[in-house]
Amino acid sequence: MGNEKYVIISADGHCGLPIHEYERYLDPGFRPAFATWVAQKEAERKLKLESNYEFIMGWETSNEEGLRGAYDPSVRDKELDADGVAADVLFADADAVTGMGSPPFDAGLAAGMQLDAELAFAGARAHNRFLADLCSTSPERRAGIALIPLCHDPIRAVDEVEWAANQPGIRGVMIPTMWRDRPPYSSEVYEPFWAACAAANLPVHTHSGEAPHEDYNDHLGIYLAEVVWWAARPSWHLLFSGAFERHPNLKFVVTEAAAYWIADTKWKWDQYMGGGHTTKKMAALLEGKISKLPSEYFGTNIFAGASTMSKEELRRRNVLGTDAVMWGTDYPHPEGSWPNTFAKLQKDFVDIPVDETARILGGVAAGVYGLDLAKLQPIADRIGYTPTDLNQDPDLMASPTAERDAKWWLEDYGITPTRP
Repeated sequence: MGNEKYVIISADGHCGLPIHEYERYLDPGFRPAFATWVAQKEAERKLKLESNYEFIMGWETSNEEGLRGAYDPSVRDKELDADGVAADVLFADADAVTGMGSPPFDAGLAAGMQLDAELAFAGARAHNRFLADLCSTSPERRAGIALIPLCHDPIRAVDEVEWAANQPGIRGVMIPTMWRDRPPYSSEVYEPFWAACAAANLPVHTHSGEAPHEDYNDHLGIYLAEVVWWAARPSWHLLFSGAFERHPNLKFVVTEAAAYWIADTKWKWDQYMGGGHTTKKMAALLEGKISKLPSEYFGTNIFAGASTMSKEELRRRNVLGTDAVMWGTDYPHPEGSWPNTFAKLQKDFVDIPVDETARILGGVAAGVYGLDLAKLQPIADRIGYTPTDLNQDPDLMASPTAERDAKWWLEDYGITPTRP
């Protein structure tokens, strides 16, 4: 690719209205419940201010203008431009600090905690209406992720998918990470939903953040140790129940749950499929459910929106699969790279070959979300970065066998891949 500018697509961004303003998108019958919920959120913010005032006010004051990009499309485009980002993927819950940018009834990243089906669908629908309006302002730069409370009612969820598929700029759906006491995602009751998503070419997502908080009390360390597992868990329910065999073009994306778990997942799951005499029985039980090695579904059906990838994950990129991982800024959350994305890219990608960089920073996301690189290139040419800008050698290309060579377990366990 020489020294042309990268088309950067952030695979993890967030949007949302200030909570009071969601009322105009809410079905009128839910407004009394909405008033109660708003009062609860305001009380929660007050408690957070009492315990963490300096950080909260510092963040909100110093980034006041940029934070408006959560709902103002002109501000959002300005902030994307300043970060060198040509397009981004839009999840709910813009305010990760005090929760004042969340969908009604916490129907976004905490959807698994909402046990009332009517409130779950009402909150999701209100956010989705707002999302459609936001994405319609610049659909070539937006990949909106609609909220679908799948585990509450799979048939009703299909209707939401069909609605979302007709909205310009909505390019995926997000389901609750946890199904609680309802059927797991490997259950047949969800088959119409997977079929609808595959037919509409809408990738299905989970997003980190949700976990059974009632199990942790105030032990934050336990939550941090487990939250990635909860977000990734649905991927193996779909894989080993045969969902990707029944729907070969169905895509599942685990977002902001890092990517490190993919490496060990790949080799261990491949071992289950015949890596030694001890797994022969297990492999036989999986026949008919999957037709390839589990690792081979990554990059075709399973992906990770790995957000601001760690240096260690970038070092392990060939094991993770540069066809499976997508970088993101997490705008406008404070744990992301915004508004200092350029410095982050310069530091982390300096030694990465340019072809692999192009895939991780935008190429994979373009394929997953159906974004047109030809339309985004002029934007990138105006606001983006070249390999030289990122202190890279523009002539450094990856070895054509880099990813095959990284799969050490194939040789160690005598496993034969089903594709070259």
